[in-house]
Amino acid sequence: MDTIFLATAFLAGVVSFLAPCVLPIIPGFLAYLAGSTSADSPNRRRDIFVNSVFFVLGFSVVFALLGILLQTVLASIGGEVQSGLSKLGGLVIIFFGLYLTGLIKIAFLERDHKVLVKKKFSSRYLTSFVFGTAFAVGWTPCAGAVLGSILGLAASAPVSAFFLLLSYALGLGMPFLLVGLFTAQATRFIDRYAGAFVYVNKLFGVVLVLLGILVFTESLSLVGNFDFVNSFILSR
Repeated sequence: MDTIFLATAFLAGVVSFLAPCVLPIIPGFLAYLAGSTSADSPNRRRDIFVNSVFFVLGFSVVFALLGILLQTVLASIGGEVQSGLSKLGGLVIIFFGLYLTGLIKIAFLERDHKVLVKKKFSSRYLTSFVFGTAFAVGWTPCAGAVLGSILGLAASAPVSAFFLLLSYALGLGMPFLLVGLFTAQATRFIDRYAGAFVYVNKLFGVVLVLLGILVFTESLSLVGNFDFVNSFILSR
């Protein structure tokens, strides 16, 4: 089941990047970190990409540390409590899945809450890294529903918490790096298809609801057990 969990966490990171409140601002934001509003020249493109790398490292470190903390705390809890945490984690996943589908509304997640780093350091790379950590700690909450579901998943699988958060960071970071590498093309792509990405969030919400039900009922083994399929085929 670890493979399913890790794949879900990675996909959750990608979906977080595609959130309507995050996606449109990314190309301009990365260019701002690089000290340029244009990515036309090779040097500018390189600066934007390198700053993107440090930005991704910033939030990846935060998520990795959070994963280590969760794994350390949750792994020491007794079996009965872990069973309760699994059910709680399933409910959290279902809740945030319903939010992503649009079936429920949460006023807090609809508001804009940003942690801004007003100070710029002498090194743009250090500035980008600090912005990355701030992004992980206090980014716009409309993408936080996906992260909340991954935390719920971590509660149901304490020994995998670190790898779940690391997979989430990888899923979130790879699109950032691609945008940093192909800023001009990515900007055109985002402008053209931004409206369609709303449906990606809704579809992933459905996936989360189904996953949450499996976690709550402790039925995840059904996903990886295809013996009944093989038996059916052989019986034919």
